Amino acid sequence: MNKSIKKQSITRLRLVLGQVRGIEKMVERGKYCIDILHQSMAAKAALSSFEDFILKNHLSTHVVEQMRSRNPKRAVREIQSIYRLSKRK
Repeated sequence: MNKSIKKQSITRLRLVLGQVRGIEKMVERGKYCIDILHQSMAAKAALSSFEDFILKNHLSTHVVEQMRSRNPKRAVREIQSIYRLSKRK
């Protein structure tokens, strides 16, 4: 992972972490359930966006390299494993 992607990834994760901490405080303070759910859904969307970002990086770097180096089976296995996990949601 290059420095730019790594920095952007950490920034995105810190945003999600901040959102989750905010949700925790909302629960501790007994905030309205619907408000908590709105924030939870926003955090989930941010994490999903992070996953998309990482997947795009992987496909455009590692998978391309695996295909060029004649190791397409590994690339296919990795993509299939992520696909199977994503279906469990």
